[in-house]
Amino acid sequence: MSFELHPQLANDTTVLGHFPLTVALLHKDKAVPWVILVPKRANLKELHHLPMQEQQQFLLESQAVSQALEATFQPDKLNLGALGNMVPQLHIHHIARFKDDVAWPGPVWGNTKGEFRSEEEQQAIATRIGNVLGLSSLFTKA
Repeated sequence: MSFELHPQLANDTTVLGHFPLTVALLHKDKAVPWVILVPKRANLKELHHLPMQEQQQFLLESQAVSQALEATFQPDKLNLGALGNMVPQLHIHHIARFKDDVAWPGPVWGNTKGEFRSEEEQQAIATRIGNVLGLSSLFTKA
C-alpha cells in the first residue's frame, strides 16, 4: 500500500514541501505558526515503529523545522507533540508558541478559536517558513 495523507490533515493544512522521509505541512489555524511532519509511510501510527535509521532521519527533519520556526518567528517556546487520537496517521506537530497567543500557557488543542487563515495569509507564512527550510539541502519546496 502506498502513502496517502489522511483527509483531515489534507483539509487542515497546506503542503510546504518534502524532506526525504516526511512531508511538511503548514496548519491553517491562524492562532499560531504550526508545522506538521508526516512520515511518507503507509499505515504508520507510532514513531517507534520506524526503523532506527528512519527515526534518526526524522530527528534531522524535525530539527530543521524547529530551527526554521525559531528563526522565522522567535517564539517564546516550541511545542512538539504527537497525539493521534483524532487522526491515527503518525504526524508530529511543531508549534511556535507565544506568551500572548490565545491558548498560552495551555495546549493549542481545543484552546484556539479554530479560525483558518485567509489564503493570502497562509501563503505568506508558507513562503516565510519555506524560504528558511529551503536553506536545508534536505528540503524540497512544494
